[in-house]
Amino acid sequence: MFARLKQMLIKEFIHVLRDKRARAVLIGPPIIQMLVFGYAATFEIHHVSTVVVDLDHSQQSRDLISRFTSSPYFDVQRQLTDSRQLRDLIDRGDATIGLEIDAGFAQKLLNGQTAPLQVIVDATNSNTALIASSYVTQIALRFARDYQQDRIYRVAPQLISQLPSVELEQRPWYNPELRSRWFFVPGVIGSLTLVLVIVLTAFAVVREREIGTLEQIMVTPIRPTEFILGKTLPFFLIGLFDVTLIALVGTLWFQVPFRGHILVLLAGSVLFLICMLGVGLLISTVSSTQQQAMVTAFFFIMPAITFSGFGFPISTMPEWLQYCTYLSPLRYFLIVLRATYLKGVGMDILWPQMAAMAGLGLSLLIIAILRFHKALD
Repeated sequence: MFARLKQMLIKEFIHVLRDKRARAVLIGPPIIQMLVFGYAATFEIHHVSTVVVDLDHSQQSRDLISRFTSSPYFDVQRQLTDSRQLRDLIDRGDATIGLEIDAGFAQKLLNGQTAPLQVIVDATNSNTALIASSYVTQIALRFARDYQQDRIYRVAPQLISQLPSVELEQRPWYNPELRSRWFFVPGVIGSLTLVLVIVLTAFAVVREREIGTLEQIMVTPIRPTEFILGKTLPFFLIGLFDVTLIALVGTLWFQVPFRGHILVLLAGSVLFLICMLGVGLLISTVSSTQQQAMVTAFFFIMPAITFSGFGFPISTMPEWLQYCTYLSPLRYFLIVLRATYLKGVGMDILWPQMAAMAGLGLSLLIIAILRFHKALD
């Protein structure tokens, strides 16, 4: 058995390594995608296009506007003289944020009244609009607090020390600077591994069937179980190599800290690869051509990434969809990745995720092998 399996493994590695395009696919695209997604996948926004209509032209209004121009989050491109110009720019998509300061803004502040600041937001992209609005709120509240303290200091400086105040002291754990890239890079590692292993496994078997070599292999003394092992084990090793490569690029290039134990991450990666091999083998049993395999893989990959919590919190999904996420192995692998990278936790915390991936992987492999035996018969 081991002699036949060895020859099968040698055949698969020779087939992969002698193909220039296959070698390039295994190394080049994962690194490029890691770099592209690492920079592109972020919740942070900077230089939001902003226009201002200042109808007050006072020292106070200029002070407020200067806080936006000096902020890295806003890019004040134009200061207009008419509200209709502001709305026209937002309608055309030339501006995302519009600030309008009405006449009498400074006078209301001097009289101790509430001075409104109108903020118009292009909410076509709700995520950008929500984050930008929170930045606007922070700047406006800071301006109001500073102006109030300055006014009290000028009118009754003795009251400054008697005013009660609440100081918010933040202590973010595991990601002190709240960098969204530290959250996304481990997610990109898992997502790229999923796509790579599924596509390689499904296409390799389907290609054998499509070009007619599958029947030639099966008339040899090799058994179906040995054939399945010979087809999946090389892609398991290739997947493990790519996980290591992508993780090294993500860690070293983006400076994402790794605080956990490498053996815990290795165990999670092995279990996740087993799950993906089962999915790829299962896809190969229901596909007759590479085009069918591509469509079927796409049908699985997109929901798997969406339900994994890669970009959208699972808790915000409808309750019935949250139950569907338990069928996605990537959900558990992302927890393992982010927990080992950022939190540094061990197997005593991550054993439920490991057990879930082991159960899913074993089930997928059994179903795939049974269906593969039936397809061969």
